[in-house]
Amino acid sequence: MSLTALAAAAAAEAHQPIYWVNLGLKNYLFRIGSFELRWYSLAYLAGIMLGYWHLSRMIKSPGAPLAQRHADDLFFYCTIGIILGGRLGYATFYTGGDTGIPSLWADPAALLSLWHGGMSFHGGLIGVLLAMAWVSWRGELDFLRVADYIAVCVPFGMLFGRLANFVNGELWGRVVTDPGLPWAMVFPDAGPLPRHPSQLYEAALEGLLMIVIMLGLFWKTRARFRPGLLVGVFTTGIACARFTVEFFREPDAQLQDFAARTGLSMGQWLTIPLILLGLALITRALAKPALATVRPIT
Repeated sequence: MSLTALAAAAAAEAHQPIYWVNLGLKNYLFRIGSFELRWYSLAYLAGIMLGYWHLSRMIKSPGAPLAQRHADDLFFYCTIGIILGGRLGYATFYTGGDTGIPSLWADPAALLSLWHGGMSFHGGLIGVLLAMAWVSWRGELDFLRVADYIAVCVPFGMLFGRLANFVNGELWGRVVTDPGLPWAMVFPDAGPLPRHPSQLYEAALEGLLMIVIMLGLFWKTRARFRPGLLVGVFTTGIACARFTVEFFREPDAQLQDFAARTGLSMGQWLTIPLILLGLALITRALAKPALATVRPIT
């Protein structure tokens, strides 16, 4: 074989995509009979527990707007808000209408079948907001400052959730246009063409990057003394990250026609109001004087 042929063969081998099935991943930790403990469930649990632990640390620092009893209430109600809001948001935004999937609202049994998948980030966000509003109202707390503290903890769950999506081999990205992309991947049930592992892009941007930004702002600056600044940065950052990743993420099968007609995916349309809201919160927070340092609430 000539040197040219060897070089061509080596180049072709170097550009072979990664096959997800060869990674040896399973969507569950263990199985007992028909019961499976799935990584996706563990991701939700890990995100909530780590967020609760970190919130408990945050409220011990000067200027905390809530006490441990409020953190306990938030842990309980936000968990309910994430699950119910995520599921109802999926039923609202991603089924029914012209999606080609019967509306889950018309089938209560299917709506409650959480193990079949189908959760909406935006629905979960609404659920968390309602939970925070309830705890803030009942405890006579400043809602905006409570939102600041919760916003710092949310990226933990985003990181674990997107990693679980990757382990499940779901929510894969679009077909790559660069045949030499070294991390292009062929996913099961997605055809033979290599795709972007957009779940990892989301884990990096919505999760890891936002963790670094939010922890840095809270622990290294006085951002927590400007009500609305932390939640504004989080809202803007998470929405911009989602908007960007959607260019690499395959639209849900039932919404591909919608994306083709409108030029943007459903996820991108839903992030635009969040970007505007986040920028408004940042502007408002910076325009007002910072709060004075006070002792933690007990």
